[in-house]
Amino acid sequence: MKPRRLALILAAALTVATPALAQQPQGIQRAGEFIDVWNNRGGNVLEMVQTRQELASSGRTVRIRGYCRSACTILTTMPNACLGPQARIGFHAPRIQGTQIIPPYVDQIMGNFYRGGIRERWFGGWNRSMEMKIISAREYVRLDPQARICGSLRP
Repeated sequence: MKPRRLALILAAALTVATPALAQQPQGIQRAGEFIDVWNNRGGNVLEMVQTRQELASSGRTVRIRGYCRSACTILTTMPNACLGPQARIGFHAPRIQGTQIIPPYVDQIMGNFYRGGIRERWFGGWNRSMEMKIISAREYVRLDPQARICGSLRP
């Protein structure tokens, strides 16, 4: 990848979306046997990529619960992730905070984490939509059969 292109990608990713995860009161709870991602609003895509790497290498099951939207959605395909039976997953175009501007390449970064029907829908229009496209955990698994519902949580 050319250095200029990489610099543009990183600059765009650093300016995307909402406040960082650390500012989310119900973001990520790391206590106990599981890591629970609760009602996570997403945030900066590049920061979420780093969080994803940390969570994936934790050795613990990551349960995505409540409402996971925006950059949070890239956590759904970690090998150690599962979806709470009542989880709702929300997709929309990445954008520069406080604007309707979709930065270049950030949707590509996000899309590289998706699989199956989720990936198809992402690149089929969700990645350009300002409206949140919300699906249930069951619908998510239907579109991405490699994803799973958490056995440790009751519906």
